[in-house]
Amino acid sequence: MNNFFLIKYGSEIWESTLEHLFLVLVSIAIATLIGLPLGILITREKNFRQPVLGIANVLQTIPSLAMFGLLIPIPVLGGIGKVPAIVALTLYSLLPIIRNTYTGISGVDPAIREAGRGMGMTDKELLMQVEIPLAMPVILAGVRVATVIAIGIATIAAAIGAGGLGIFIFRGISTVNNDLILAGAVPAAGIALLADLLIGGLEKKLKVGKK
Repeated sequence: MNNFFLIKYGSEIWESTLEHLFLVLVSIAIATLIGLPLGILITREKNFRQPVLGIANVLQTIPSLAMFGLLIPIPVLGGIGKVPAIVALTLYSLLPIIRNTYTGISGVDPAIREAGRGMGMTDKELLMQVEIPLAMPVILAGVRVATVIAIGIATIAAAIGAGGLGIFIFRGISTVNNDLILAGAVPAAGIALLADLLIGGLEKKLKVGKK
């Protein structure tokens, strides 16, 4: 991208970047609010493990364009715009969060659980004060993966009028303009790298803190 291009489209790129961040942050927040309890649930209720993970796996395999297309005719949650984009991104983000929550809590040393029970801790106290804190680095790794996935898929959301950096990519493809494609792809890649570094740094700090 040359300087003239940045001068001409700079404000539009910034606006699209903010839209992109909004879609990702809202969807990851919702996915965490749903995925964390589901991950905890399947550590307690083994019968729910296969159905919950199975559904999350199936959602992950649906092509992104197909997912957006399937949501268009659905009332309230579907249609055109930011709402169906957030719904789709939330669904794609569930699997790594659910799976890592389950893996992290299941991986807590049984001896630590027994020690907690020996001290008279209830199951809720054991979960909140022992298991989740110990599993937090693994849970954060799931959020990290989900965030990077959401940043990438959010570029497709422009196809249903949700805005974001995908606008430049689609516009560039339709006009065979590499500058426009890069205007969407480079900031999206930068956001993904930054998110990965920030969450990864927090994950490492938590791991160090538990040693």
